Amino acid sequence: MIERRARNIALLVAACFFMELLDGTIVITAIPRISSSLGVSPGTTGLIVTAYLVTVAVLIPLSGWLTLRYGYRWVFLSAIALFTLASLGCAASQSFGELVAMRVLQGIGGAMMVPVGRMVVFERAAKSQVMRLMSFIVWPALLAPVIAPLAGGLITTYASWRWLFLINLPLGLVGVISAWRLIDGRSVEAPPRLDVAGVLLTCSGLAALTYGAHLASESHTKWLLVALLGIASLVLLAVATVHLLRTDAPLLDLGTLRISTFGNAMVGSSLIWLVIGAIPFLLPLLFQTVFGWSPIKSGALVLFVFVGNIAIKPLTTPMYSRYGFRRVLLAAAVTLVATTVGCALLTSGTPLVAIALLALLSGAARSVSMTGYSTLALSDVPAEQMRAANALNSTGQQLFTGLAVVLATLALRLGNSIGRLGSGTHDARFAYAIAFLVVAVVAAIATAVAFQLHPSAGEVLTSDAAPRRRGTLRTLPRRR
Repeated sequence: MIERRARNIALLVAACFFMELLDGTIVITAIPRISSSLGVSPGTTGLIVTAYLVTVAVLIPLSGWLTLRYGYRWVFLSAIALFTLASLGCAASQSFGELVAMRVLQGIGGAMMVPVGRMVVFERAAKSQVMRLMSFIVWPALLAPVIAPLAGGLITTYASWRWLFLINLPLGLVGVISAWRLIDGRSVEAPPRLDVAGVLLTCSGLAALTYGAHLASESHTKWLLVALLGIASLVLLAVATVHLLRTDAPLLDLGTLRISTFGNAMVGSSLIWLVIGAIPFLLPLLFQTVFGWSPIKSGALVLFVFVGNIAIKPLTTPMYSRYGFRRVLLAAAVTLVATTVGCALLTSGTPLVAIALLALLSGAARSVSMTGYSTLALSDVPAEQMRAANALNSTGQQLFTGLAVVLATLALRLGNSIGRLGSGTHDARFAYAIAFLVVAVVAAIATAVAFQLHPSAGEVLTSDAAPRRRGTLRTLPRRR
């Protein structure tokens, strides 16, 4: 049984996670309204999405050091308060510059909320409780991208775009009160000297990568700038990797990747995050722009993805306990590949029941995959490395969540190009079919990653008494 306090903290972190992810995606629907209201072009308004995603991605690595310096309680409370106040600032913004500045402040708060909250939940949790606690935290990440387009459309249609940010105020207030009561923190420790070189190299590399990826997804891409940013990010991140491996107290401890289960889970979950974010982006566009369906009809069908997420939850832990992580993750990945290929075959004449069933199965596979990978990542991490592993895991999760839309957009462009190359005409449905097949290839690579897992990986999470089999804690050889 999970202790009541631990469960409540996990639910609090889940609520913060939901608020953060929803805020990062819901504004996409409102870009035309915001552009008109503030007197800027829609292309320029895209900066409010980029500024938020870049800020969150680059500041997550600092969360571990800050908790050592100031303690869990004050960092977590400050993060929620800053995010909430910045949301109010976004709603009150009278110029585009003010809105971008407030979005950066939101990103600072968002970068600290979830990683710190996850540390509080898992640092003291028994291994046998990690899976159930993780299931509480993961579902918002599966829900937010699904409901964001419909929620954003409804709010901007029947109210002002400013309400997209005002809805965070009651959530943030409840979060601050709950955190004050639940988070007792830990004693403040003397942290190691801040790795300034690691901060500059890692943050600059992630910023260049995220911003370049965003530019690549715009309709009028400046490919020279994208190429320059791509090269800069590769160079910066390569130098950062060398530095992090050599320094005594790195900003991010890449040594945690030598733990076999953690390294495999990081790769697998990164690929799955791309698929999870791309499908809810492509499906509504297909339904509305190609099939000509209303936002309500298309939104209702996409919501079956969330139904699948929720419906499978009670079975997730028993499945992993009975069949093991490797088998279940393989089955989930194969199902995700099959359902994504199924999306490529959809037409306006496909029965709605079949589309709903396809979305339902896709949602179930997404839920099982992310619960499994998120849990497995921490299964064999020693307590002294938990903070470092959590920071690295959160950074990858946020980064690849943001890159999912980029993958979908570039895949759609590839589909358009192949269609024109083959027939000389524009076939929108063919372009979406190609886009879904590209996403299916990414899911297939995730299947190969799951296949590489040791059969007993994660065994410690599913049974208190189960003895570990040889190989569960295999680590990658150190380079001399």
